[in-house]
Amino acid sequence: MPFPRGKKPSVTAGNKIPNLHDKGMENQEEGPQVKRVSSSPQGAPKKRTAFVDITNAHKVHISLPGTKKKNSLKKTQKKTTTTVSDKNEANLKKSESVSSESQEEETPVEELVVVGAVPPRELPPHLQRPQIPEKFDIDTQHLDDPTLTAEYAKEIFDYLKAREEKFILSDYMSIQPSLNAGMRSILVDWLVEVQENFELNHETLYLAVKVTDHYLSTAPVNRESLQLIGSTAMLIASKFEERCPPCVNDFLLVCDDAYKREELIAMETNILQALGFDINIPVPYRFLRRYAKCVSASMDTLTLARYVCELSLQEMDLVPERGSLLASACLLLALVTKELGGWSPILVFHSGYGVSELAPVVRKLHSMLTSPPDDKLLAVRSKYSHKVFFEVATIPTVDLETLESALK
Repeated sequence: MPFPRGKKPSVTAGNKIPNLHDKGMENQEEGPQVKRVSSSPQGAPKKRTAFVDITNAHKVHISLPGTKKKNSLKKTQKKTTTTVSDKNEANLKKSESVSSESQEEETPVEELVVVGAVPPRELPPHLQRPQIPEKFDIDTQHLDDPTLTAEYAKEIFDYLKAREEKFILSDYMSIQPSLNAGMRSILVDWLVEVQENFELNHETLYLAVKVTDHYLSTAPVNRESLQLIGSTAMLIASKFEERCPPCVNDFLLVCDDAYKREELIAMETNILQALGFDINIPVPYRFLRRYAKCVSASMDTLTLARYVCELSLQEMDLVPERGSLLASACLLLALVTKELGGWSPILVFHSGYGVSELAPVVRKLHSMLTSPPDDKLLAVRSKYSHKVFFEVATIPTVDLETLESALK
């Protein structure tokens, strides 16, 4: 308990703490005392300096009870009596003794440097940057921008491309007796409208479609729960991609309250367990932007490729295709449509695909564009007919003869 200021605590007969006030008075007559101001409350134990070596605490002399320190004034007087000549003579004798010892055994400076030098360590192979030819380097110019991660952008997309092997799908409609490809296309068309209404990222839409396909490939589901699966997949993708994802009630609202909150949360648990909580699925949209950067494609050309890629989400025949391969085929079709050339060597280097590998998918995409549109699937075409997207949906499709000549 702290004592009131200005009053001396009373010591009882049974108190074991001695009064050191009188003993401390002896030392005040013998030398100057250093008064330390404590920031602790009065009566609380004083804090001990933790880092004595990096403070001036070692310069402070604390007098203890029962000890006597030497007079500091006498020390200063002795130091002032030593003349400069005495110091010079002492330094001269010391240098002579050191020089005589060094003549007996002298070590070259070069040897000390060699012994103390640490050889540079080489980075292990998995940490070394891949050697990129100068003509194929598209990241060095962005080294000053930390948001583009130019130092390891190539490794990121190589990693995503390697992860695609884990998420390869097949035509799973054979295990879905209550569903068909048309129902899936209607669901994807509805997800496009949800993405527009909530103003979500395009990556969110692609990931939601991927999550839906992977869940439908695990077990048969009822036709009535298909919209619940799609909206829950969009919720999961929003949590993964968006900074401010919509809440559960928002998705219940777009479903016209056809499902309860408990049903949506239970479906979220089922989907995550079916996917092993691994929802980092590589989507074509990421590869498309990367490959368009290789040829410095304009925004309208990239938007045309995005339109073809987003339209392909409704095609069940393109579900088994890898995202990187599908993105490459969409970009090649857009380049041919815009008469900007074919598949250049820099695209072969970064994508890893040649024209012969892309040709079958490009033909499927061309057939998709030339086929008459379904009146029930107009969300993507209506979306890319807007001026914001350069009205790329209204651009005429390249004829098959021109396309085949480019594929050769």
